Amino acid sequence: MANLKIIVASTRPGRVGLPVGQWIEAEAREHGGFDDIELVDLAEVNLPFMNEPNHPRLAQYIHQHTRDWSAKISEADGFLFVMPEYNYGYNAELKNAIDYLHNEWHYKPVGLVSYGGVSAGTRAAQMIKQVVTTLKMIPLNDAVSIPFVRNFLNDDSVIVPNDVMKSAAKAMLDEMVRVESALRPLRTQEPDTAAGA
Repeated sequence: MANLKIIVASTRPGRVGLPVGQWIEAEAREHGGFDDIELVDLAEVNLPFMNEPNHPRLAQYIHQHTRDWSAKISEADGFLFVMPEYNYGYNAELKNAIDYLHNEWHYKPVGLVSYGGVSAGTRAAQMIKQVVTTLKMIPLNDAVSIPFVRNFLNDDSVIVPNDVMKSAAKAMLDEMVRVESALRPLRTQEPDTAAGA
């Protein structure tokens, strides 16, 4: 049973990301394959743009916000990134949050829950794969892609999913359980992050 962190990437006022994150969190809880699930909202984490003087692989953090972020990511066994598409790419806040750390991401699966207009955020999802694989993360092939996302919001700003979204979520969460379990031995062999590289 894994510790799953659901990271809501968008931080802007009026965002759809938080309702999407809350919906996928409910799906993950219903799924039952995870021991601990936490919704992590980058708007609340509120990381400044990278201000650590040392390379993240050394884990020599001087700021408390980085140490807190490191602890949060270290305790996770897998992630779901709930991400918008901005100008055919992923948003800067998500890239910044990833770049703060290094070892903490290693050998952990990541599921992509993207949303947008006609493209459903798929161009952003494709772009981020080269970033996460550089950090030894494993992006899942199964994903959730939500086109015209505002059509699924009700008056209370709650996502009302269709059957395609629900089946995609189940397939992604099933795969998360399988891949997380397979990667676990690699994580237990990881060197102490404080030792650097």
